[in-house]
Amino acid sequence: MNKDKKVIVVGAGVAGLASAVRLQKEGYQVEIYEKESLPGGKMHTIEKDGFRFDLGPTIVMMPELYREVFEFAGKDPDNYIPMKRLDPMYRSYFNQGSEHIDISSDLVQLMKTFETIDPKDAAGFLKYLASIYERYSVARDYFIQRPFRHKKDFYNPFMITQALKLKTFDSATSSIAKFVNDEKIRQMLSFQTLYIGVSPNNGPSLYTIIPMIELLYGIWYIDGGMHKMAEGMASVFEELGGRIHYDAPVEQVLIEDGTARGIQVAGQEQTSDYVVVNADFPYAMKHLIQDKTAKGKYTDEKIDRMKYSCSCFILYLGMDRKYDELEQVHTFVFSENLDQNLDQVFSGEFIEDPSIYVVAASKVDPTVAPEGKEGLFVLVPVSDLETAQYDWHDEATLNYYRKKALDSLSNLPGMSNVENEIISESVITPLDFQEKFNAYNGACFGLQPTLLQSNHFRPQAKAEACEALYFTGSSTHPGAGVPIVLMSGKIAAEELMLDDRS
Repeated sequence: MNKDKKVIVVGAGVAGLASAVRLQKEGYQVEIYEKESLPGGKMHTIEKDGFRFDLGPTIVMMPELYREVFEFAGKDPDNYIPMKRLDPMYRSYFNQGSEHIDISSDLVQLMKTFETIDPKDAAGFLKYLASIYERYSVARDYFIQRPFRHKKDFYNPFMITQALKLKTFDSATSSIAKFVNDEKIRQMLSFQTLYIGVSPNNGPSLYTIIPMIELLYGIWYIDGGMHKMAEGMASVFEELGGRIHYDAPVEQVLIEDGTARGIQVAGQEQTSDYVVVNADFPYAMKHLIQDKTAKGKYTDEKIDRMKYSCSCFILYLGMDRKYDELEQVHTFVFSENLDQNLDQVFSGEFIEDPSIYVVAASKVDPTVAPEGKEGLFVLVPVSDLETAQYDWHDEATLNYYRKKALDSLSNLPGMSNVENEIISESVITPLDFQEKFNAYNGACFGLQPTLLQSNHFRPQAKAEACEALYFTGSSTHPGAGVPIVLMSGKIAAEELMLDDRS
């Protein structure tokens, strides 16, 4: 392994930074080319009128994976991403804000909550935890943390036996219904599949590991917001000697004789020994990989046929006062008909009664809002651009979903006048995710993690039809969600180093 070799990373998103830090630490000469003026990709930040918001990801799960990048580089994570644990983790509202349930990661407190609702469901909840934890252990040890470079990596007797233990053929919703009868508890245990852009009604039941991870290990908040994670990784990378080129959109990956040789930026060629692409895989295959042979099976036609996650409509609201009744950092407001809500998200119809997710980071972080004010991040899951039967270029669409979100907010205690208390407002639509972050079809979680787009079926780190080319990010294995994307960055770096040693 020649440690003087040069690696170019396309994109300073979470996975690209994670790969770059590891490779730079191992002695490679790494340069990142990023189209935006800040690191982080969708882990971006919005600052306006004294308010600061995380643009995309907002919940820290599995904090040990966040810390691992810094520890690998020989740094103390607390110097870059000091965290605090949140408990209760979130509040869920039902029946137009008239009922709520606080969810704690303290198992004693959580059991008291569920016993109050139904003792039988409290017992069923414990059975669910035991069942999904066993499956999670198999997924963690044999699937999530490893690549599938060759078919034999999956199609062998041992791995087939492990795959059967995952019991993936059920949906998340029907899987949880086997343990719990109460509709509200079922909804709270299944809706988190939307964190990775798939409906609990048809997403593989394995993804009920998401609430299990929250419940057993808690959720956390990074002081200053999630963008501090991106800033921290970028700082560590540069401290190790790496270089980031901002405002430098890559035009194509240069391929010669079946091998990646570098990139083209602003009409200029930048050569390297290896290329790691952190741009969204479908976008990269259609636009950055212009050599048809190097695309392999991922032709433009195949990319168009693949299934994409939902998208998001997000309001970033600076409010003229604090809302004492909004007690938690994270709040979920459930639709009166969640099944219809989910069906409309994934069928492309206008959503009549959307569920919303609200983040009030200023509850625990005074740096993100002026004194006496509240910043509200309000997210509505919506269809990706290809699926949507409405047009985000039409201002009426934006106004429709803005009104739906604010109407839902106004049902919460103490928030009846919320629209009149807005003093600063920004918005992100699926069009912005497509245009600003090259998210294909505006699908902000990348490819849907369906059975046929997961594990060995999902795009892998090592390009199948081109040497010295690697991919990382939410549309590649192991999938979406910040902890998993960090793992994707680790896998890509390890795959590159494996090839360099051979």
